[in-house]
Amino acid sequence: MRLRGPPFGLQKPRLSVMRMPGMNRWLFAVAIFALAFALAMNAYAQSNPKTQSTEKKPPEKESSYVKPVTFTKAPTDVLKKTLSAEQYRVTQECGTEPPFQNAYWDNHADGIYVDIVSGEPLFSSTDKFDSGSGWPSFTRPLESPNVTEKKDVSHGMIRVEVRSKHGDSHLGHVFDDGPSDKGGLRYCINSASLRFIPAAKLTTAGYGQYAKLFPLVKQEGALSQGPAGSEIVYLAGGCFWGMEEIIRGIPGVLETEAGYTGGWLKNPTYDDTHDSKSGHAESVKVVYDPKKLAFADLLEKWFFRMHDPTTLNRQGNDVGTQYRSAIFFLTDDQKKIAEEVKARVDKSGKWKKPIVTEITAASTWYKAEDYHQDYLQKNPGGYTCHWMRPE
Repeated sequence: MRLRGPPFGLQKPRLSVMRMPGMNRWLFAVAIFALAFALAMNAYAQSNPKTQSTEKKPPEKESSYVKPVTFTKAPTDVLKKTLSAEQYRVTQECGTEPPFQNAYWDNHADGIYVDIVSGEPLFSSTDKFDSGSGWPSFTRPLESPNVTEKKDVSHGMIRVEVRSKHGDSHLGHVFDDGPSDKGGLRYCINSASLRFIPAAKLTTAGYGQYAKLFPLVKQEGALSQGPAGSEIVYLAGGCFWGMEEIIRGIPGVLETEAGYTGGWLKNPTYDDTHDSKSGHAESVKVVYDPKKLAFADLLEKWFFRMHDPTTLNRQGNDVGTQYRSAIFFLTDDQKKIAEEVKARVDKSGKWKKPIVTEITAASTWYKAEDYHQDYLQKNPGGYTCHWMRPE
């Protein structure tokens, strides 16, 4: 039996099966069959994922890179409903608003400017300057990747258009006549393309990473921080005048502040909180040294004795949810301890009725008006319904 030879007259060695002894011929055929079967099974295994090895591979080393937040653009029909006619014309149709007749050309407040369409951060007030053009002007973008450039040959001029990367909004143009000591650029931007986030609201608006640009501005809604090593809790038990006056004298208390928390209204005033309109409770922020004052002692030896924790939404003659008894905790440990102390005091029999003190996670803290701070220090003999009960 001759195998067909390769081209150009070259031939493979001749194999003659017919001349082999019977047993050898049988073994040779079996070997050829086994080889073919093995090759076929290997090819099948490589092509079929179910036959792949299930051996666990060592986990890949995690990258320290954190994927940035993606800012998206809403569909056109949604933008037409959510944007004003001017905002849509400028951002989607490359329009230009009138100079000196727009929202931010003369805005000098601290904060950042984000895309009105996508919300991506674009510029900061720290880079804003008065160019005299009548439009908001900046020396540089807040986040360079979020501002793209494009050649613009419209209106018979050659200019450089700037657009937002994710929202693809038309923002304005960049020129080289800016302050030389700041890089020489002027980003001339339409107010209609921007939304301003005041520095104090960066945290609550979701841009807390930029608060460091304004270190002297106190962030609204940020959980308070006291001196190093201290802890904070918000306590409510009726009018905060009397509560604060007793708490300030507790050994281990470092600071106190009267305020509002636990409600739904942003930036409440006393009038908003009065008559339970805002849902907030008159409360006292207590900054204490846990090495000198255990949280359990603060509650059991002081808080549950300075007011009546069995009266629902009431303390003495003060009636309403703003006068409710509540512990607004900031840590899981505080929650656990508060629940244990409440149960222990409730079973002690010191109060004839069940304790109704609310134990809930702390939310946004709002400092009360100045005249409420240290009220009984400023007005000795003023109104209070708080006193320490016997142990």
